[in-house]
Amino acid sequence: MMALGSAIGAGFFLGTGVAIAEAGPAVLVSYALAALIAVSVMFALSELASALPSTGSFSTYAEVGIGRWAGFTSGWLYWAMLIMVLGMEITGAAGIFVSWFPSVPQWVVALVIVVVLG
Repeated sequence: MMALGSAIGAGFFLGTGVAIAEAGPAVLVSYALAALIAVSVMFALSELASALPSTGSFSTYAEVGIGRWAGFTSGWLYWAMLIMVLGMEITGAAGIFVSWFPSVPQWVVALVIVVVLG
């Protein structure tokens, strides 16, 4: 759920305005396609979870299906992605807050968000 929330949060929170400015209403087609892909991935993970009930999600499934190196690599790449997305969301939230209250430095707002979420 955390990965889904991070992916959805980063996409809607930071990318929607830029995407609509560039593509206009056609961005809805790309959002529908992305939703179809996400639902397909969730169905695949639910099938794997019912066939191989264990903790670890996709890194465990990669390890069982492909090999130990695949599980290790996918787990660490997932962690790195979450760290990057979290930093992007914090920076975006701080930027929006600073546009509302310009007297507060952006790094202070980002620090407060990190402390509150941590």
